[in-house]
Amino acid sequence: MAVEVKVCGLTRPADAAEANAAGADYLGVVFASGPRVVTAAQAASIVAAASGRPVLGVFGSQSVDEILRLRDATGLSGAQLHGPYAADDARRLRREGFLVWRVARLDAAASLDGVPPAAEDADAVLVEPRVAGAAGGAGVALSLGLAVRARELLPGRMVLAGGLRAETVADAVGLVRPDAVDVSSGVERLPGIKDLHKMACFLEAVRGLGSLA
Repeated sequence: MAVEVKVCGLTRPADAAEANAAGADYLGVVFASGPRVVTAAQAASIVAAASGRPVLGVFGSQSVDEILRLRDATGLSGAQLHGPYAADDARRLRREGFLVWRVARLDAAASLDGVPPAAEDADAVLVEPRVAGAAGGAGVALSLGLAVRARELLPGRMVLAGGLRAETVADAVGLVRPDAVDVSSGVERLPGIKDLHKMACFLEAVRGLGSLA
Protein backbone atom coordinates (compact mmCIF):
# COMPACT_ATOMS: atom_id res chain seq x y z
CA MET A 1 0.00 0.00 0.00
CA ALA A 2 1.64 3.22 -1.15
CA VAL A 3 1.00 6.22 1.10
CA GLU A 4 -0.65 9.11 -0.71
CA VAL A 5 -0.03 12.80 -0.05
CA LYS A 6 -2.35 15.79 -0.05
CA VAL A 7 -0.84 19.27 -0.07
CA CYS A 8 -3.48 21.55 1.41
CA GLY A 9 -3.95 25.25 2.03
CA LEU A 10 -2.90 26.28 -1.48
CA THR A 11 -3.56 29.89 -2.44
CA ARG A 12 -1.41 30.29 -5.56
CA PRO A 13 -1.56 28.46 -8.90
CA ALA A 14 2.24 28.32 -9.09
CA ASP A 15 2.39 26.38 -5.82
CA ALA A 16 -0.30 24.00 -7.07
CA ALA A 17 1.72 23.33 -10.21
CA GLU A 18 4.85 22.68 -8.14
CA ALA A 19 3.01 20.33 -5.77
CA ASN A 20 1.65 18.47 -8.76
CA ALA A 21 5.09 18.23 -10.35
CA ALA A 22 6.57 17.00 -7.05
CA GLY A 23 4.13 14.10 -7.04
CA ALA A 24 1.29 15.08 -4.71
CA ASP A 25 -1.75 12.83 -5.12
CA TYR A 26 -4.28 15.45 -4.00
CA LEU A 27 -4.28 19.21 -3.61
CA GLY A 28 -6.46 21.24 -1.26
CA VAL A 29 -7.96 24.72 -1.02
CA VAL A 30 -9.64 26.18 2.05
CA PHE A 31 -13.10 27.72 2.11
CA ALA A 32 -13.67 27.16 5.84
CA SER A 33 -11.73 29.84 7.77
CA GLY A 34 -8.24 31.06 8.57
CA PRO A 35 -5.39 32.75 6.70
CA ARG A 36 -5.53 30.36 3.73
CA VAL A 37 -9.13 30.97 2.66
CA VAL A 38 -9.52 31.41 -1.08
CA THR A 39 -12.18 32.84 -3.36
CA ALA A 40 -13.94 30.80 -6.01
CA ALA A 41 -11.81 32.52 -8.66
CA GLN A 42 -8.59 31.62 -6.84
CA ALA A 43 -9.75 28.03 -6.44
CA ALA A 44 -10.58 27.78 -10.14
CA SER A 45 -7.08 28.98 -11.05
CA ILE A 46 -5.55 26.41 -8.69
CA VAL A 47 -7.68 23.64 -10.21
CA ALA A 48 -6.48 24.69 -13.66
CA ALA A 49 -2.85 24.65 -12.50
CA ALA A 50 -3.33 21.18 -11.01
CA SER A 51 -3.59 19.75 -14.55
CA GLY A 52 -6.13 17.09 -13.65
CA ARG A 53 -4.84 16.28 -10.16
CA PRO A 54 -7.84 16.06 -7.77
CA VAL A 55 -8.37 19.26 -5.77
CA LEU A 56 -10.46 19.05 -2.59
CA GLY A 57 -12.20 22.00 -0.99
CA VAL A 58 -12.07 22.28 2.80
CA PHE A 59 -15.48 23.35 4.09
CA GLY A 60 -16.66 24.34 7.55
CA SER A 61 -20.08 26.00 7.46
CA GLN A 62 -21.16 26.01 3.81
CA SER A 63 -24.35 24.16 2.95
CA VAL A 64 -24.29 21.21 0.58
CA ASP A 65 -25.97 23.39 -2.04
CA GLU A 66 -23.24 26.00 -1.67
CA ILE A 67 -20.52 23.34 -1.91
CA LEU A 68 -22.06 22.07 -5.14
CA ARG A 69 -22.24 25.61 -6.54
CA LEU A 70 -18.56 26.06 -5.76
CA ARG A 71 -17.82 22.75 -7.45
CA ASP A 72 -19.55 23.95 -10.59
CA ALA A 73 -17.71 27.28 -10.47
CA THR A 74 -14.24 25.89 -9.77
CA GLY A 75 -13.96 22.29 -10.95
CA LEU A 76 -13.25 20.85 -7.50
CA SER A 77 -13.09 17.05 -7.31
CA GLY A 78 -14.04 16.60 -3.68
CA ALA A 79 -14.85 17.99 -0.26
CA GLN A 80 -13.14 17.73 3.11
CA LEU A 81 -15.91 18.26 5.64
CA HIS A 82 -15.08 20.05 8.87
CA GLY A 83 -17.86 21.40 11.03
CA PRO A 84 -21.36 20.07 11.70
CA TYR A 85 -21.82 17.92 8.62
CA ALA A 86 -23.92 14.76 8.90
CA ALA A 87 -23.70 11.45 7.08
CA ASP A 88 -26.64 12.58 4.93
CA ASP A 89 -24.58 15.55 3.71
CA ALA A 90 -21.69 13.28 2.80
CA ARG A 91 -24.03 10.84 1.11
CA ARG A 92 -25.58 13.56 -1.05
CA LEU A 93 -22.18 14.87 -2.11
CA ARG A 94 -21.01 11.38 -3.04
CA ARG A 95 -24.15 10.85 -5.09
CA GLU A 96 -23.13 13.97 -7.01
CA GLY A 97 -19.82 12.31 -7.85
CA PHE A 98 -17.76 14.12 -5.22
CA LEU A 99 -14.91 12.51 -3.32
CA VAL A 100 -15.73 13.03 0.37
CA TRP A 101 -13.33 13.09 3.32
CA ARG A 102 -14.97 13.49 6.70
CA VAL A 103 -12.95 14.77 9.65
CA ALA A 104 -12.44 13.41 13.17
CA ARG A 105 -10.75 15.84 15.57
CA LEU A 106 -8.99 14.24 18.51
CA ASP A 107 -7.76 15.64 21.82
CA ALA A 108 -8.33 12.83 24.33
CA ALA A 109 -9.34 9.20 24.51
CA ALA A 110 -13.02 10.15 24.76
CA SER A 111 -12.84 11.91 21.39
CA LEU A 112 -12.15 8.56 19.72
CA ASP A 113 -15.88 7.84 20.04
CA GLY A 114 -16.40 10.13 17.05
CA VAL A 115 -14.10 8.17 14.76
CA PRO A 116 -16.31 5.24 13.68
CA PRO A 117 -19.34 7.47 12.89
CA ALA A 118 -17.12 9.68 10.72
CA ALA A 119 -16.49 6.72 8.43
CA GLU A 120 -20.16 6.54 7.48
CA ASP A 121 -20.66 7.62 3.86
CA ALA A 122 -17.07 8.79 3.54
CA ASP A 123 -14.36 7.87 1.08
CA ALA A 124 -11.82 8.52 3.84
CA VAL A 125 -11.63 9.89 7.39
CA LEU A 126 -9.05 12.57 8.10
CA VAL A 127 -7.88 12.61 11.71
CA GLU A 128 -6.30 15.73 13.15
CA PRO A 129 -5.79 17.34 16.56
CA ARG A 130 -8.56 19.36 18.14
CA VAL A 131 -7.03 22.76 18.89
CA ALA A 132 -8.98 25.23 21.02
CA GLY A 133 -10.05 28.26 19.01
CA ALA A 134 -8.91 26.81 15.69
CA ALA A 135 -11.04 25.31 12.93
CA GLY A 136 -8.28 22.94 11.83
CA GLY A 137 -5.13 21.38 13.20
CA ALA A 138 -3.31 24.75 13.25
CA GLY A 139 0.04 23.07 12.60
CA VAL A 140 -0.10 21.20 15.91
CA ALA A 141 1.09 17.59 15.85
CA LEU A 142 -1.53 14.97 16.61
CA SER A 143 -0.77 12.53 19.44
CA LEU A 144 0.43 9.46 17.57
CA GLY A 145 -0.98 7.28 20.33
CA LEU A 146 -4.45 8.64 19.59
CA ALA A 147 -3.82 8.29 15.87
CA VAL A 148 -2.91 4.62 16.25
CA ARG A 149 -6.10 3.97 18.19
CA ALA A 150 -8.11 5.83 15.54
CA ARG A 151 -6.53 3.66 12.83
CA GLU A 152 -7.66 0.56 14.73
CA LEU A 153 -11.23 1.88 14.81
CA LEU A 154 -11.49 2.70 11.12
CA PRO A 155 -12.67 0.04 8.68
CA GLY A 156 -11.74 2.10 5.65
CA ARG A 157 -9.25 4.71 4.46
CA MET A 158 -7.54 7.02 6.94
CA VAL A 159 -5.77 10.31 6.29
CA LEU A 160 -3.30 11.49 8.95
CA ALA A 161 -2.97 15.26 9.48
CA GLY A 162 -1.58 17.65 12.04
CA GLY A 163 1.84 19.24 12.20
CA LEU A 164 3.55 16.84 9.81
CA ARG A 165 6.90 17.85 8.32
CA ALA A 166 9.51 16.16 6.16
CA GLU A 167 11.49 15.34 9.30
CA THR A 168 8.59 13.66 11.10
CA VAL A 169 6.36 12.08 8.45
CA ALA A 170 8.28 8.81 8.09
CA ASP A 171 8.08 7.99 11.81
CA ALA A 172 4.40 8.97 11.93
CA VAL A 173 3.50 6.83 8.92
CA GLY A 174 5.51 3.90 10.20
CA LEU A 175 3.65 3.94 13.50
CA VAL A 176 0.12 4.86 12.41
CA ARG A 177 0.08 3.29 8.92
CA PRO A 178 -2.44 5.67 7.33
CA ASP A 179 -3.51 5.45 3.71
CA ALA A 180 -2.60 9.10 3.13
CA VAL A 181 -1.07 12.11 4.85
CA ASP A 182 -2.17 15.73 4.66
CA VAL A 183 0.29 18.62 4.97
CA SER A 184 -0.17 22.37 4.93
CA SER A 185 1.86 24.50 7.35
CA GLY A 186 4.68 21.95 7.32
CA VAL A 187 5.58 22.93 3.74
CA GLU A 188 5.12 26.69 4.04
CA ARG A 189 7.27 29.76 4.51
CA LEU A 190 4.19 31.90 5.27
CA PRO A 191 0.53 30.87 5.73
CA GLY A 192 -0.74 29.97 2.26
CA ILE A 193 2.67 30.50 0.63
CA LYS A 194 4.35 27.19 0.01
CA ASP A 195 8.08 26.62 0.22
CA LEU A 196 9.08 24.64 -2.86
CA HIS A 197 12.07 23.01 -1.17
CA LYS A 198 9.98 21.92 1.82
CA MET A 199 7.32 20.48 -0.48
CA ALA A 200 9.90 18.52 -2.44
CA CYS A 201 11.52 17.21 0.75
CA PHE A 202 8.15 16.16 2.19
CA LEU A 203 7.12 14.31 -0.96
CA GLU A 204 10.55 12.67 -1.15
CA ALA A 205 10.30 11.56 2.49
CA VAL A 206 6.97 9.88 1.80
CA ARG A 207 8.10 8.35 -1.49
CA GLY A 208 11.13 6.97 0.32
CA LEU A 209 8.86 4.85 2.49
CA GLY A 210 8.07 2.62 -0.47
CA SER A 211 5.00 0.41 -0.14
CA LEU A 212 3.73 -0.62 3.27
CA ALA A 213 2.65 -4.23 3.61
